[in-house]
Amino acid sequence: MGQIKGFLEYSRQEPGHRPVEERVHDFAELNLPLTPDEIHRQAARCMDCGIPFCHGTGCPIKNCIPDINELVYKNHWQQACRMLHSTNNFPEITGRVCPAPCEAACTLSVNDQPVLIRHIELQIVERGFKEGWIKPVKPSTKTGKRIAVIGSGPAGLASAQQLARAGHDVVVFEKDKKIGGILRYGIPDFKLEKHVLSRRIEQLIAEGVEFQTDVEAGKDISAHYLQKMFDCICLTMGAGQPRDLKIPGRGYQNIFFAMDYLTSQNRLNSGEIIGESKLINAKDKIVAVIGGGDTGSDCVGTARRQGAKKIYQLEILPKPPETRPPDTPWPMWPRIMRTSSSHEEGCQRQWSICTKKFSGGVGIDVKQLHGCQIEWVKKAGGWKMKEVSGTDFSIEVDLVLLALGFVHVPHEGLVKELGLELEENGNLRTDNHQTNVPWVFAAGDTVSGASLVVRAIDSGRTAAVAIDKWLKTNT
Repeated sequence: MGQIKGFLEYSRQEPGHRPVEERVHDFAELNLPLTPDEIHRQAARCMDCGIPFCHGTGCPIKNCIPDINELVYKNHWQQACRMLHSTNNFPEITGRVCPAPCEAACTLSVNDQPVLIRHIELQIVERGFKEGWIKPVKPSTKTGKRIAVIGSGPAGLASAQQLARAGHDVVVFEKDKKIGGILRYGIPDFKLEKHVLSRRIEQLIAEGVEFQTDVEAGKDISAHYLQKMFDCICLTMGAGQPRDLKIPGRGYQNIFFAMDYLTSQNRLNSGEIIGESKLINAKDKIVAVIGGGDTGSDCVGTARRQGAKKIYQLEILPKPPETRPPDTPWPMWPRIMRTSSSHEEGCQRQWSICTKKFSGGVGIDVKQLHGCQIEWVKKAGGWKMKEVSGTDFSIEVDLVLLALGFVHVPHEGLVKELGLELEENGNLRTDNHQTNVPWVFAAGDTVSGASLVVRAIDSGRTAAVAIDKWLKTNT
């Protein structure tokens, strides 16, 4: 451990953000990192807690958090960087976008503020790039085995990197023009600037990973081609099928899925689309974001930067409590009220709202959203929602964004062509990442459904282990 009584002497210090009045006019990253001295004090707060729940329970990827904090406290930054990369392929990404379940499981969270784990890890990896400690890791020998990874999101990139380091020849197929999947197209630049992603992709290329973009597997290349050219494939397409809202008026043209909206702005930022004529634009519009999760929050931040007149965020679930409730005790991820940086920039949030229908005047655009207040009643078989009498309302809207989550991997293309078995929830059925077709493996949200980036990285890593073992025992 670091300083024995550091957790008593120092308080948690959050990294800052650029001022709201400045950051809402651009898509540049909004975080302001702590200084090295401040990071040293934050690392000193990591205590000798006996059982590190941050590592064993909280972190999906099992980062060696207490050891890393101790190395930072002792100023052994290069060793900390090496240890961090031993479990996490992309800490510069999780250090920016992970909700940090490790911090919720920190022992200090029992009655104090947790250790600043995520930001310490971000500072480690950024220092590693600056000092030149992060270099390509090439295998000592090659196996001659060829593997196709379908999809270049966090699971696909992690799997590809681990397999390349094991000596296999890896080709990643991506249907979009650039590599990164949801990291590039789904997460706004103000949370994850894309040069951060491109920097890591350069390392993968140097390690021997080959990328082919603008290629949709199952359409541009067939399952027969993949079977002929590769020893096995790993499907990491994500859970791209969005959850829809099937209510009257859904067909109006200015109602969009959240991911289509976010992708539109990210493509403009990267120069893939030129001009605002092809952009889903919230400028001078009243925007309703339906869904209270992270994706909905990203829509709020994007709409604010585009110049929206007014933004509503409507959530069907009740407003969470301000402090940890009994039903999510430590070290579980707490069900509490959270305010994101996008919420700080301005929006009207409403909870326990059921959207009942959309209506419009003359034309093809929605003009009003109709909803009501609901309450949740516990009955046999679970919670049921009940409309509250007399609470019907209507609000004027010019743009509606559906941020209701994702249901499962799209079932068209390779999934259908290969005849892959599905779980009841629509995800791919696997046994240690292997599908019912022996040479086909799967990882990430393709298997689990929509989840965290850090869980997708972990799934990609474990899939690589399963594939490597299978290739060594099968010709």
